[in-house]
This record gives sequence, C-alpha cells and structure tokens, in this order.
Amino acid sequence: MCEISGSVAFQQIAAEKSMLKTYIVHVNDPVGKFSAQSEALESWYQSFLPASTESENQQQRLLYSYRHVISGFAARLTEEEVKAMEKKDGFVSATPEKIYHLHTTRTPGFLGLHNRSGFWKGSNFGEGVIIGILDTGVYPQHPSFSDEGMPLPPAKWTGTCEFNGTACNNKLIGARNFDSLTPKQLPIDEEGHGTHTASTAAGNYVKHANMYGNAKGTAAGIAPRAHVAVYKVCGLLGCGGSDILAAYDAAIEDGVDVLSLSLGGESSPFYDDPVALGAFAAIRKGIFVSCSAGNSGPAHFTLSNEAPWILTVAASTLDRSITATAKLGNTEEFDGESLYQPRNFSSKLLPLVYAGANGNQTSAYCAPGSLKNLDVKGKVVVCDRGGDIGRTEKGVEVKNAGGAAMILANSINDSFSTFADPHVLPATHVSYAAGLKIKAYTKSTSNPSATILFKGTNVGVTSAPQITSFSSRGPSIASPGILKPDITGPGVSILAAWPAPLLNVTGSKSTFNMISGTSMSCPHLSGVAALLKSAHPNWSPAAIKSAILTTADTLNLKDEPILDDKHMPADLFAIGAGHVNPSKANDPGLIYDIEPYDYIPYLCGLGYTNAQVEAIVLRKVNCSKESSIPEAELNYPSFSIALGSKDLKFKRVVTNVGKPHSSYAVSINAPEGVDVVVKPTKIHFNKVYQKKSYTVIFRSIGGVDSRNRYAQGFLKWVSATHSAKSPISVTFE
Repeated sequence: MCEISGSVAFQQIAAEKSMLKTYIVHVNDPVGKFSAQSEALESWYQSFLPASTESENQQQRLLYSYRHVISGFAARLTEEEVKAMEKKDGFVSATPEKIYHLHTTRTPGFLGLHNRSGFWKGSNFGEGVIIGILDTGVYPQHPSFSDEGMPLPPAKWTGTCEFNGTACNNKLIGARNFDSLTPKQLPIDEEGHGTHTASTAAGNYVKHANMYGNAKGTAAGIAPRAHVAVYKVCGLLGCGGSDILAAYDAAIEDGVDVLSLSLGGESSPFYDDPVALGAFAAIRKGIFVSCSAGNSGPAHFTLSNEAPWILTVAASTLDRSITATAKLGNTEEFDGESLYQPRNFSSKLLPLVYAGANGNQTSAYCAPGSLKNLDVKGKVVVCDRGGDIGRTEKGVEVKNAGGAAMILANSINDSFSTFADPHVLPATHVSYAAGLKIKAYTKSTSNPSATILFKGTNVGVTSAPQITSFSSRGPSIASPGILKPDITGPGVSILAAWPAPLLNVTGSKSTFNMISGTSMSCPHLSGVAALLKSAHPNWSPAAIKSAILTTADTLNLKDEPILDDKHMPADLFAIGAGHVNPSKANDPGLIYDIEPYDYIPYLCGLGYTNAQVEAIVLRKVNCSKESSIPEAELNYPSFSIALGSKDLKFKRVVTNVGKPHSSYAVSINAPEGVDVVVKPTKIHFNKVYQKKSYTVIFRSIGGVDSRNRYAQGFLKWVSATHSAKSPISVTFE
C-alpha cells in the first residue's frame, strides 16, 4: 500500500513539473547589444525557450518581451524547462509570477481644491498631463470620461485605443487589455473598480452625481483636465505579475506622466516585485508612481508597495457622513452610517434581537442560512461584523429571514471605523463601543426595541480626516529604514463613476457607486501628482513626492491630532507624513530630491546581490565598489531609524524651490527618549534650485518605558513663508 501511495505521489510530482506555468525570466542584455526598439531583442529572448518547441507554439509560450521594465520576458514554461534554461549563458533568474489583488463628488472640496481660485485653477486642473491607470479596465461610456472642454492629447502621446468607434476621445485617450486570461477581449471594466479609480483621479465634471439620492453634487476627479489612459491588468482571478509588467512597459512607451496602481500583494524584496520593478523603470523616465498601501490593517507590518520610489498611500475619512441613527427603547441613540436611506421607514420602535444571543458565532455574524431557525421576523437584528462575510451580505440574510432592519456592530479590531454601504434593507453600521451598549441593552429588558432614523448626508464632520481600520500599517518589512506609508488621503465611502450594467441600470450612463479602500485613496494622490506635474513640469518624481510629504497636515478639522480607528492619535506607521494638502504641496519651499541611480547605494545597503540590484536598475552594478549606505541615509523626506546605544548620524540635502533669497531655521520635536541634534541649525539660499546639506545625529537618552518599542517626532525647516516638515520614527533596539 505504501508503495502504491509513493508511486502516486511520484506521478503527481512529475505531473506538476511538466505543467505549464507563467514565469518572469530575467536575462542579461549582452553588453547593451539590443536597444529597447530592436527586433533582435525578441530573438534573444526566444533563444532561451525550449529548442523542441515548434515556432508557432513558441510564439504562444512567449507572453511578453519586456523593453523598459526588466531585461527579460514572461513565458509559459514547465519546471523542467526552467531547469534546462538555467544552464544557458545570459540566464539570471526565473520565478513563477505572483498574483496581486485590488485594494478595494466631495473630495476636491475637502482637499481645499476650488473651481475659481487657488491651486486647482493655478494648476489648470491638470491640463496636459496623462495619468495611466493599471486596473480592471474602464466603462468608456460614462460621462466622467466625456471630453467636453478637453484639449488634444500632448504630441508625445503614442498610445492606442482598443475600443471601437469613438469610445476613446480627448479625455480617455488610450485603453488596452493586458489581462492574459482574456487576451482577445476589449479592456471593458466588468468589475467597476477601474472605472471608479480612473474617474477619481481625473474624471470630467458630471452634474447631479449621487447614489440613492445621497452625496449629491457635481462629481469631478482630482485632475479633471488631465488625460486618462487605461491598462487592464486585473480580471476575475486577480492581477498577474507578468501582465502588470507588460502594462508598465506599454505605459512608459506610450508617454504617460503619472501611473496609478490600486493593487498589491504581500511584502517581498523589490527585485522580486513586479510593481516595484515597473515603478523603478517608470521613475527613470520621469513618471510619478502612486500605489495603494493595502487593506490589511489595523495590524502593523501589513503594507504593500513599500519601495521608496513609490508613493505609498494610506486611507482616511472625509468630512462627510451619511448618517443612520440607531434609536433604542431606552431613548439612547447611536449614530452610524448607511448609504441606503429609505424615506418610508417608520420611526416606530420594533422588537430588537441580537443574532448571537444564543452563543452561536455563525448566527452572530448573520452568515448565509444562519438565521433560518431564529425568530427575527419583523424585528431589528443586531449582527456582528466579520466572519469573512460581506457587510451587505449580512443584510441579505436578515432580509431573507424576515428581519425588518439591521444594526451592524463593529468588531474590536474595527473599533470606530464605519462605512456608508448600499444595504438591501434599512440598516446602520455602528462602532464597536456602540455595539457593546446596544447588545447590553438587549439583555437588560425582556422587551428590547429599536428603530433606525435616517438623517441623510451631513458635511463638516470635524473629526475628519481619521485613519480607517482597514488601512495597512507599517513598519515596512522590505525596508524598515524607510517610513511607510508615505501619506494618507480620502479612501472611505468615496463616490465615483461606476459602470451602469453592473448596477442593472438602463436609460442612464451617469451612474455612481460609493466604495472604500486604499484603492480609493491612491487615485486621489495620483490626481494631486498630476496637478503638481502640470504646475511644475520640471519637477522629478522624488521632488513631487517630497512636496506632498513635507507639507502634509497632521491636524484634523478641529485642529487636533489626526486620530486612528480607536480614536487615539494616529501613529506614523498609520498616517506616514500626514494627510495630503495639495495647495501647500504646490509651494513647499524646500524639497528632498533623489535621482534614479541614487538608489543603487541604498539597494546595495539592503544586502542585495549585484544581480538583484541590476534586475531593478537595469545597468551593471558592483556593490563591493559602490558607496553602500544604510537605508536611513537615502535622501528621503522622512526618517525611520533603529536606535541602540550608539549614536546615528545621517545626511540630508534640500533644494530651494521657493523664493531665491530665503533663510530657514530648524525646529525639532524630538521623539521621547531621543536627543536630536541638527547641524547647521540655519540654512540660507540666494537662488532657486540651490542645494544645501545638513546632518542629523540621533542619540538615545533613556527614560522610556521598556514596553514602548517605538517613538516618534519631527524635524521642521521654517522660513518666513514656508515650513518643510519631516516625520521621525524611532525603533528602540
């Protein structure tokens, strides 16, 4: 019997080795023999494919020949074929492709962008800038992609549109499909995500935007006069790493200025991360790259997209709430949120029941089928959030079981983070604290009762912005010496364009949806980058990032520290430099600039091999001869250090982009238990783009509770007209 099992196992292993998988293959470019445009490049790549492969089959096996992002290709290969390939001259590495996942109106005004004055008008609303969106495709018929008032695309644009007829125009100037599972299909958005993110970044003005009559107003992207090019890389099974690289390759060649990626995966070394590899190739060409931080919070060490040449974006709330209040029979009221606001729902108190009162956790989660044996008919049902069951799915179960309404109570992990969802029945989503009080009330009386009062859209919530629970947190695993996320932006209950067919709407193309995620905050920052690119066309990607980070807000609308989902001051691993302030970013005074090849000493300092660094920077590298630097020595606009008994000293270089004649003095808010010394304490400039350097010494002075592993503070350069602030994160060793 054991022999048979062993034989079966052997056959299974052999079968797996002979299965075709998609590999991303890195090879050497022999002494730069082939240019990116050379046909010989593809022949070189094909020489690595199995010799036994027929010509026609070989073409099918070779998925992509990369020209800009890596020196290599993507192909369908077996493990055995990869083993054979390893023996060929010029072979560097081959790894199975990873599958990445999506990180799934009012915001221009909330960000201080106003039609008739200030930075929005001064930047010409992003005119002349091209934003590339790598996502699920686009619904081109939506009025957010109308080209009314749009100029022609810049002459540098060389991209294509795979849609027929007039679907593409002066707004939506390009659309291509790189989803290798549907290679012959149009880049139509069948999920809604890509349409939503594209319109958030650069959608045109659409009047009377709303959902279910809420959040009414004129919808517009952050850069409404920027052009949009869409690259479909995600389908029903996710986003393939080889497809992401191919889309990067095309976007770079097409001539985009900004790239926006609301997708990601688990932390991995940069040389093995297609998002990081493609982003480096982009910044080498002067293209700004913005990526979502991930939706795996509130735990630490949960980030995606950590490379320092990427802007990594966290998610926080708007000052808008679509309020639904749970009113109990004891007259207590608890404000929550719901996008569905039925006008005909009575304020009369109804019987109230907690679905988990019997101790069954499946029932508490209102899982499908879990309420069929419970008496919930005509009652308000309290359901716990969680259990891998969608928030609106819980309402479906309550409705199917005859419930009249639902109160969705947060888990302890989600604390005060609530969402305005399109529920299928009268409902409200309340905080963990409110949920505890509501469930306690159900036990306090033999006849508990409740109703839900729908109060519509309320603007001016002074606790905004507030970091949401799902937003992924640092520290970075891939590079702890770089503070990530970089910045936060609006990512909760964001109203933006949505394909009409997905909402079963006929007779109208002006359809919107409200969803949440760092997927939503990322395109906000992509739009801001487009505005800055339009206003400052000569700024590098690092300069734009620096301007965004050093001018970020750290106070909410009440002029109090920005809070997290637990109503505690948000730490730097949640908020990064703070909340984006576009108008201030337009005039930062000082910037911390980084040239693409300045990253080489940093990458060598991470302990990468020569080949691994070369895979990123696409040029020969010898780390033994490079002036390798620690991570925190990179000229980054923030500090993330691991401090022990020895002092640490780092250098920074700032560039004057403010007034020609200006003087700055340093202001320090030292992290607890740390002495921070800056030399010099004053810097003077007499021309624009002049550079000056300073050093920072960090010294541990003790006096910190041993349970506090982290401390934070900031360093700020202040002139008569500007303030450039750098956050400081300290990990005690």
